[in-house]
Amino acid sequence: MRVTIFGASGLLGNALKHEWTEDEVTRLSSKDTDIRDPHQVTGAVERSRPEWIILAAAYTDVDGCETHPDLAMQINCRGAMNVAEAASRFGSRLLFLSTDYVFDGKKSAPYETDDVRAPQNVYGRSKAEAEVQLTKILPDCCIVRTSWLFGVGAKCFPDTILKLAAQRKELEVVNDQRGCPTYNRDLARAVIQLCRRNATGIVHVTNSGECTWFDFAKQITQSAGLSTIVRPVSSDRMPRPARRPDYSVLSSKSLQRYDIRMPSWEDALKRYLDERKS
Repeated sequence: MRVTIFGASGLLGNALKHEWTEDEVTRLSSKDTDIRDPHQVTGAVERSRPEWIILAAAYTDVDGCETHPDLAMQINCRGAMNVAEAASRFGSRLLFLSTDYVFDGKKSAPYETDDVRAPQNVYGRSKAEAEVQLTKILPDCCIVRTSWLFGVGAKCFPDTILKLAAQRKELEVVNDQRGCPTYNRDLARAVIQLCRRNATGIVHVTNSGECTWFDFAKQITQSAGLSTIVRPVSSDRMPRPARRPDYSVLSSKSLQRYDIRMPSWEDALKRYLDERKS
């Protein structure tokens, strides 16, 4: 199978580099192809002629998107549409990476794939609009929503917590936002399986289980054997430019339909820490 990955230098792209070893894979970073330029995208797809395109390229700085909304839409929506149009032109299948932030966080039970999109920040709006537009261009595309992505190879929450814990005796972490941490290696394996099974429609892919950022941070420091004290605080104590959903746990039912099971986030964290050490 021929595969082209846009966003090959990001968290998911790095994991796919290690996990996708059995096929002919073309890896493109933003330095290779700017997805905002339709001519660059068309040229890249024409040269590689992939059976599957993985669109992991995105502007993922959630707070940065609030400051630069036009840039967020250019990359996350218009750029995604450029890739979808090229996929349609050359007969490629498309798997697009989206986010739990397309939801408003007002539920108290896991979000299903057909729940109404109601993003509360610019990043979520740019991804939600991309989902709508991509299904118009490629009705059989696969949209993978994930959340709280972490892994070796780029900035992520566990890496930040470990660095802060090495400098401070105490940390304060918000305890009123609940979601699903997702290890990039596990997400990469799921993406590969979905492509092999010709997945279509929206699929939610996260590690199993749920927690708050405080729970996550406490587990990180304990698993790393650190004595740093982690204290829970409310989001009001730590305001950010972009509003985050209070609850963004994603249901695994759509993934189970493809007979794919994800390990727990606690198990994933242990493997991340082992990989980080090595």
